[in-house]
Amino acid sequence: MVDVVFVFEVHQPFRLKRNVLRSVVSEGIRGKLSFEKLFDILFDSRLNEEIFTRVAERCYVRATRILLDSIRAVRRSGRDFKFAVSMSGVVVEQALRWDKRVIDAFQEAVSENAVEFAEQTYYHSLASLFSPDEFAEQILLHKAAMKQLFGVEPAAAENTEFIYNNDIAYMFNKLGYSIILTEGCERVLGWRSPNYVYRARGCNVRILMRNYRLSDDVGFRFSDRSWDQYPLTASKYASWIASTPGDVILIAMDYETFGEHHHPSTGILDFLKWLPIELAKHSNVNVVTPSEATQRHQPRDFIDVPVWETISWADERDLSAWLGNNMQRTVFDIYASLEPYVKAVGGDALRIWRYLGSSDHLYYMATKTGPAGDVHHYFSPYKDVFLAYSTMIEALTMLVTMVLQEISSKPRAYAYRIVLPYSKAFQFYMGPLTPLPYKAKSLKELIAIISSLAPPESLAYHVVRGDLAKWLREAFFLDDVAKELEVLGARVKEGYVEIRGLREELLKILAGI
Repeated sequence: MVDVVFVFEVHQPFRLKRNVLRSVVSEGIRGKLSFEKLFDILFDSRLNEEIFTRVAERCYVRATRILLDSIRAVRRSGRDFKFAVSMSGVVVEQALRWDKRVIDAFQEAVSENAVEFAEQTYYHSLASLFSPDEFAEQILLHKAAMKQLFGVEPAAAENTEFIYNNDIAYMFNKLGYSIILTEGCERVLGWRSPNYVYRARGCNVRILMRNYRLSDDVGFRFSDRSWDQYPLTASKYASWIASTPGDVILIAMDYETFGEHHHPSTGILDFLKWLPIELAKHSNVNVVTPSEATQRHQPRDFIDVPVWETISWADERDLSAWLGNNMQRTVFDIYASLEPYVKAVGGDALRIWRYLGSSDHLYYMATKTGPAGDVHHYFSPYKDVFLAYSTMIEALTMLVTMVLQEISSKPRAYAYRIVLPYSKAFQFYMGPLTPLPYKAKSLKELIAIISSLAPPESLAYHVVRGDLAKWLREAFFLDDVAKELEVLGARVKEGYVEIRGLREELLKILAGI
């Protein structure tokens, strides 16, 4: 017996308008902008609604109804067919705004016990690559949305675009997930088959790995007339699955495969209609959910994916689809550096930052050629990587400008809300070559270390050199406090303040923030 798991990813980003800066300047409304209005200025609501309503009609609603009708027919014959869906929070918002039938269709699937939802980042982001905290927040946001809309709490999870490494497995495990879906990457598997349950290295999480050949036969090759297996029928595909060795075959693809990526005229919806029925004819095949598959089969081995070997289901099955060129890496670095500041401001600023973090915006900037380049070009609303880059840079420029203006205009109001990443934390030293085991990511941590941990000699070293003043000025925009520290440093250097009394002087200045 072989268990087959079908996973369909459902996601649409909020796409950006072009030439936003030019239009804002020409209309003379720059000074009137608010974060509340910024969403409508940056994102192309007309285009997003047009695309979503088209895909909802062609695929989301229609395909789900076709699947449910076929499942009912299969169940009348004594067999079963279930599937899993990973649905981003962004696409949920679009469905609630523009076509609630999409939600209704999946709610019906839940009531029929035909679907299992898989967790993912709410904003379909790359948060796992730069911020464990943001990753966890987005997973929990998605969990809350699935609970509210569908009454479910997913046990299985996938990171955006099946991105995976050992650290990501640990983060999911820490959040309570026992199953992770990822790519059956040959450089990770080696001689092993993807068609078994594996275990994550270092934690007790079950790993299901996508059989990309069987997945891409439908996802990419179905309507390719030059393919030697064209046309692909449900009967033929079911026979391929039935003859594939292993315990669990994970077949995962974009749900938009059914009616959008392959137009209904290609016969893709007829294929979907007959697939559950044809699979039911094979007595050695069970079509189950990820949870059911991992309950029925024990791990055969563990999967080891160090951070520097991170995998995904895109292109060369690495991160190059999003971080493969300098434009992408520049945008990624700017975006990630904004986290502590948008979180300090919160509200609409944070919401817009998270929409800008959808992986699609970086995907559009890929400069690949060949089949991978064709796929990037197909998905891009710009059809030009440099336009995709300049559009994203303009959006980030507007957000950065507004966020920094807001914080710098009243830095003391935001100072205690800013929590920096570990790489930007203040490192205490006893001298130029003697680091201490103390790093402060926030003002609260800084005051705690100065109060009782850092020795007076370390404090004197940093005050005299101006390190503390520079950090507070550049990271927290506390220019007036920095000036007080610079004056204090000069007094220490000239002998007017003794080192043993420096701690109290520092705390007195910081207490005024």
